[in-house]
Amino acid sequence: MPKLKLSYFDMDGGRGIVARLAFSMGGIEFEDHRITFAQWPDAKAGLPFEAVPVLEIDGQAVAQSNGINRYAGKLAGLYPEDPLQAAFCDEAMDAVEDALVGLSASFRMTDDQERKAAREAYAEGPLSHYLRCLAARLQARGGEWFADGRLTIADLKVFSWVRHIRSGTLDYIPEDIVDRLAPELVAHCDRVAAIEGVKAYYQSRQ
Repeated sequence: MPKLKLSYFDMDGGRGIVARLAFSMGGIEFEDHRITFAQWPDAKAGLPFEAVPVLEIDGQAVAQSNGINRYAGKLAGLYPEDPLQAAFCDEAMDAVEDALVGLSASFRMTDDQERKAAREAYAEGPLSHYLRCLAARLQARGGEWFADGRLTIADLKVFSWVRHIRSGTLDYIPEDIVDRLAPELVAHCDRVAAIEGVKAYYQSRQ
């Protein structure tokens, strides 16, 4: 097994959580390098894209979250071997990345009214669109999982995204928007949260 070091912010969400969950659930030993926001200005120097997550594999740095997720998923047995099912898995993960674009920009806004307007527009437009579309894709795949008829990293990615939206921590994003527009994703989120490996991870972080 290679020596693994995963660098991401000191939070149990965002783009680093899927690999953390996959490694933990698969019993894969890795260094969980957590960066505080105070450390970030200095920490980003030298990273491939001056962004995290970054996974070091025997000292070689790999960037981009979905590439890291696929690698972690393969090690942990959470990524499909069948090419079509792998494409279904990638489809769901990439859709979440597309959905995050508008939200990510709002975090850089310092004016509260500007951020409020941007997030309200995001909730009514892109967020609503991707929630509905992902719910439809879940139904098209059988209604329980996004690929392979079982839990994969795609489910972990959608789960962590939906969990964040429903947490109520995003100002000006209605925390009930998923419940109203995509109840299928709420049921999916609850299904993933009930898995022993997922529960054990979050319990270990309390």
